Amino acid sequence: MIISHTHHYLFVELPYSASTAIASELCEHYGGTRILYKHAKYVEFLRVATPSEKPYFVFSCIRNPLDEAVSHYFRYKTNHDEMFTDAEKIARYGITTQELRAYHWIQDANPNFSQFLRRAYPIPHDNWSALSHHAFDAIIRFENVQSDFAEALKRLGFDAVRPLPVKNKTGDKDKNYLAYYTPDVIPHAKRVFGHFMREWSYDVPPTWGAFTPSKRQDIEFAAWRIVRKLYWRYANRTSNPVLQKIAVRLKQMLWAWNVS
Repeated sequence: MIISHTHHYLFVELPYSASTAIASELCEHYGGTRILYKHAKYVEFLRVATPSEKPYFVFSCIRNPLDEAVSHYFRYKTNHDEMFTDAEKIARYGITTQELRAYHWIQDANPNFSQFLRRAYPIPHDNWSALSHHAFDAIIRFENVQSDFAEALKRLGFDAVRPLPVKNKTGDKDKNYLAYYTPDVIPHAKRVFGHFMREWSYDVPPTWGAFTPSKRQDIEFAAWRIVRKLYWRYANRTSNPVLQKIAVRLKQMLWAWNVS
């Protein structure tokens, strides 16, 4: 999380959405400094913010989950930045035991993307943008990161110093992310990503057919969102041992990348 008391802004770093590059650029050229920790949530900021800080201009990012899932796959498959094997980086990135198990499964079983998607995303996708993002002053879309970041800077009174540098990019994606979605896995992808995509106005590829969830699927997404919001707000930062045990169980149910 990046804050500037001089320019009255707060940048919330959502994982896997170009937030690393934006945070670095804000600190280097636009008066930003780090506060709390890298992927701190806005609700955590509000707990410690002063009355003068709460009206700051707040912005963050969002990303098409179809693209994000492919990047997740290659992050594990290529051991991106040695984040799953280097002890120092495991600690720095906060890699969980469950994520390490996922890494070793991918290394041992060598699944294709369809196999990975079915195992890694068994329930409807969501992330903690659900907590506060819709109330933010600006959202930078990963797909339009250069123009959206420049527009956010403009609203803050800055002229962009330079194009946003690329940082922490996952390698080995040798084609458009949609090419990894083979016909056998498209129905599953629509089921797990459809609600999130609709919420953030991402279009389902025309060749996939319309996303028309059943009432049961609507209820399933809403129910998991309630559970996740409870986790994101309270359980993963509590010192209560009972809640900590509940949080561990929830994380096992939801998979690390869906709740972190």
